[in-house]
Amino acid sequence: MNTAATSHALPGVKLLKLTTSKLNHNSSFVCFHRKHQASFYSPQYETNYITSGNSSNSTLNNLHNLKPTDPIKNISISGKTFCSVGVCTHPSVNIESDSHLEDEKVGVLLLNLGGPDTLLDVQPFLYNLFADPDIIRLPRLFCFLQRPLAQIISVLRARKSKEAYASIGGGSPLRKITDEQANALKLELEAKKLPANVYIAMRYWHPFTEEAAHQIKRDEITKLVVLPLYPQFSISTTGSSIRALQNIFREDKVLSKLPVAIIQSWYERYGYIKSMADLIEEELQNFNKPQEVMIFFSAHGVPVTYVVNAGDPYKDQMEECIYLIMQELKARGIENKHRLAYQSRVGPVEWLKPYTDEVLIELGQKGVKSLLAVPVSFVSEHIETLEEIDMEYKELALKSGVENWGRVPALGCTSSFIADLADAVIEALPSATAMSASSVGSGSEEFKGDPIGYLLKIFVGSFLAFVLLLSPRMLSAFRKPVV
Repeated sequence: MNTAATSHALPGVKLLKLTTSKLNHNSSFVCFHRKHQASFYSPQYETNYITSGNSSNSTLNNLHNLKPTDPIKNISISGKTFCSVGVCTHPSVNIESDSHLEDEKVGVLLLNLGGPDTLLDVQPFLYNLFADPDIIRLPRLFCFLQRPLAQIISVLRARKSKEAYASIGGGSPLRKITDEQANALKLELEAKKLPANVYIAMRYWHPFTEEAAHQIKRDEITKLVVLPLYPQFSISTTGSSIRALQNIFREDKVLSKLPVAIIQSWYERYGYIKSMADLIEEELQNFNKPQEVMIFFSAHGVPVTYVVNAGDPYKDQMEECIYLIMQELKARGIENKHRLAYQSRVGPVEWLKPYTDEVLIELGQKGVKSLLAVPVSFVSEHIETLEEIDMEYKELALKSGVENWGRVPALGCTSSFIADLADAVIEALPSATAMSASSVGSGSEEFKGDPIGYLLKIFVGSFLAFVLLLSPRMLSAFRKPVV
C-alpha cells in the first residue's frame, strides 16, 4: 500500500493534513500519537506538510489553478514533528493560550455535497453538480461549454435520479443529518470549553457556500476552522468546496482578512478509525457466524485521470484508511477477510477499480455467503447508502450467491466521532491564517508558457465537447442515477 502523503494548497491559506502516524507495515502494531506525546523522527515516519507560504504573496497556487494534467506537489519538512491526535505541526507553530482564544469569536464551517430536498429539486441539483469544473473538467478555452453540457446531462439523468430519490422518501436526508451533526459538534465544543458558531456550506444545494459565507460575515466571526465532512481528500469533493470558498473569500474585503484554518483530511485520526471499527464490530454480531463474514468496504469512486494526471491522493488515502481500520479490528481479535471496491461511477470515462458491482458478483461466485457492507467514504446517510448500497447492491449480492447481507450505518452523530471532530477543530484553530488574493493565470499566459501543450488541450477539448454533445452512445452513459 502506498502511504505517501500528498500536499495540496489553497492560495494564502494554511491547510492541515491530519496525520496521526506513518505506518511501519513490517511491524505488528499501529501507533497513534496522542497530545503532548514526545516527538520523534525517523525516515520511515517522515510527515509531509502543507505550508501557508507568504501571506501577502502566496506561492501555493496549485489547488486554485489545478487542472487534470497538473500534478499536486509534495512538500516535505525534515526534522522532528509534534503530533496531537491528527494535527501535526512543525515546532515553529505556536499554540495559542486558552485565555487568548476566549477573546475570539470562533466559527466552524462544515463542508458537504448537499442533496435535493424534494423531487422538484433533482434536476437543478444535478445541473449544479455537473456545472462544477471539478466534476466535468474542460480546457479553459472551452469553459463556455460547461453550462450547456451540465444542462444536457442533468436533463438526461433527472428521470432516473428522481426514481432513486423517490425510493428513499422523495428527497435527500443529507441536509437534516448535517444539521444534526452541526448541532452535536457545537454542543461538544462547548463541553470542551470552546464556544463556537457552526455553519454548513453545501456545494450543490442549499445552504450554498455563498449563504454560509454571508452568515459568517454577518456574525463577525474572528477566526474560522473549515471542516469538510469527507474523511479523505479528493479534488472533486474537498478540493472543489475549498476552491469555491476561496473564490468567495478573496473577493470580499472583510472575509479575505479572516484567519482561516482548513482541515483537508482526517481519515487517519484515531477517533474516526475507532468509531468505524466500533460500528463494524457491532454489526458483525448480527451474523450467526461473525468470523466468517467478509467485510466489504465500498467507497465513492473518482475518475482514474484525477489520480493519474492530477495527482489526486484519494486512492492512496482510502487504501491507508482501510488498513488502519483493519489494524484496529485485528487489535480487538477480529481477523475477518476484507475487500475494497469503488461505487457510483458515471459517464464514459474509466473510474477507480475494482467496481463494487463487479466485486459483488465475483464474491458470490467464489462462495462468499456472508457480507457486511461498509460505506467508508460517507459519514451521513444519503442516496448512495440508502438506495445504491441498501437496494441495488444488496439485490445484486443476493442474486450472485451471497446469503447473509448486512450494512454498517454511516457515522452520523456517533458520540465518539463527534468528539473527535471537536478535537480536530480545537487542534486546528491556532494555525488559522488570513486568505490572500492570488492571481489566476490567463489563457494567454498559459499559451506563452507552453504553446504546443495549450493547443493540444484545445484540440482535445474540442473533440471531447463534440463527442459529448453529439454521440448518443456517450450521452447514454450519463443516464444512470447520481447522488
